[in-house]
Amino acid sequence: MGRKANAKKEPKPSAPVEAPVFDSTPAWPLLGLSLVGCLLAGYLSWTSWMGTAVQGCSAGSGCDAVLSSRWATLLGLPTAFWGLLTYLALAIAAFLADPHRRWRLAWTISFFGVLYSAYLTTISLTVLGATCPYCLTSLALMTAVFALLTLQRPPALPGFTWSRWLRVRGAVSVGLIVFLHLNNIGVIGKPPAEEDPTLRALAVHLVDRGAKVYGASWCPHCQQQKEMFGGAAKRLPYIECSMGAQGTPQTTECRNARITTYPTWEIDGKRYEEMLSPLRLAELTGFDLSAPPPGTAPAAPIPR
Repeated sequence: MGRKANAKKEPKPSAPVEAPVFDSTPAWPLLGLSLVGCLLAGYLSWTSWMGTAVQGCSAGSGCDAVLSSRWATLLGLPTAFWGLLTYLALAIAAFLADPHRRWRLAWTISFFGVLYSAYLTTISLTVLGATCPYCLTSLALMTAVFALLTLQRPPALPGFTWSRWLRVRGAVSVGLIVFLHLNNIGVIGKPPAEEDPTLRALAVHLVDRGAKVYGASWCPHCQQQKEMFGGAAKRLPYIECSMGAQGTPQTTECRNARITTYPTWEIDGKRYEEMLSPLRLAELTGFDLSAPPPGTAPAAPIPR
């Protein structure tokens, strides 16, 4: 009996943990989808920073309403730029040789990406009442990446269980999205400035007319000039003459233009060395402030 009892107490040998087989070949499907996402998000980021129109998004359209809303900006940067960083991270993960590490990292990134894309889509449908084909395409791409990674989970991940995996990452993702939502609606921090549709149209009109406004980062009147346009200030044909402190050398473009006062406007070959109100700019360029883009209305009185 003693021998049998002792035999029962002997621990059973644990199953050997399968070591991952390292592979220097990139995960091509993941890399391909990520690069397509980089192109899409990169294009939207570029148009946002340059203040140029997005192809297929005419003024007043649903696409324009989404891309000019407060949700198009995240923590002071275009939301599309954060999407670009996300797709770049997925592309980098595709080159990791350790399949376990590659899957954990890429799946976590795509999981949050799908949730945040779904959140933005819900906002566009319920709050803005509009849709953006570019945003929906990004949602489809991120969903495809997420589905691909879920199906390609390595069969022997040490200590892996779906319940614990989803519980931890789900809680963190939802908490972060709630925080970002509260920031967007102004509960936490200052919400991103929204674009007035008429001021946005005026800014685009100024660009189309070839107008220019020269300014400096340290110039208070230049900041006041931008504030007149609110969230549409990024679309102004603004030329930065001095990124440093007052007294630092001008940029070559401003020196060649012989700019001595900030802000200085150039409109139809004439110079105006002063701040110009939107009303005055509309008068000088023949823009009708009383006719907002179709289906929209000014969000606030136009500064005069």
